[in-house]
Formats: sequence, structure tokens, C-alpha cells
Amino acid sequence: MVNKVMTNSEKVYEIVESIPRGKVLTYGILAELVGITNPRVVGNILHSNPYEDSVHCHRVVNAQGGLAPAFAFGGAEKQKEKLLKEGATFRGEFVLLEKCLWDVDAV
Repeated sequence: MVNKVMTNSEKVYEIVESIPRGKVLTYGILAELVGITNPRVVGNILHSNPYEDSVHCHRVVNAQGGLAPAFAFGGAEKQKEKLLKEGATFRGEFVLLEKCLWDVDAV
């Protein structure tokens, strides 16, 4: 049996695919989980997400819970709309991380 080494993009997509509805991760936490030193690289990977139906990149926000101004699939308004439909809690334009941050260690 051949063990395939996953690319960083594949690792990012796999983790994002497992974020539950109504929960979010930050670019920084996601970068740490994958072993990427710059969270912007995660943003670039998600910007070209080829698996929009299963890898819900709207569940990734910045370190303050802020939305992506250039959300690849409809802008920040669409990202907020999707998160609200899933039950995420906001204060203004920021996701309340204390309520919505996914505890990866609890899995």
C-alpha cells in the first residue's frame, strides 16, 4: 500500500470540511494545524477552493472574527449570511469567537 503525502492545500480543505455548522476557525489556527507559517497562505488556498459544495470556507475568519472582504464566493455579506443561517453569533460584523470558535481539541 502506498502512503500518499498530502499537500498543504489538501490538509486545509480536509480540516475546513470538518468544521461544524455554526462554528468557525481562524486563518491563524488553521495555518498552525497544517504547519503553514503565514495565515495569508491559508487565505490564498481557500480563495481558490475547488470544492465549494463540501469545503465551506465561509467558516474561516480572521483572528478578531472578522469576515473576508474579498470572500471568493460572494463577498463578506454572503459570508455573513451563510454563517447566520448556520447559527453563528455576531456582534456587528464580527463573529463572536468566544461562542463560535470550533474547539478542534474536543474532537
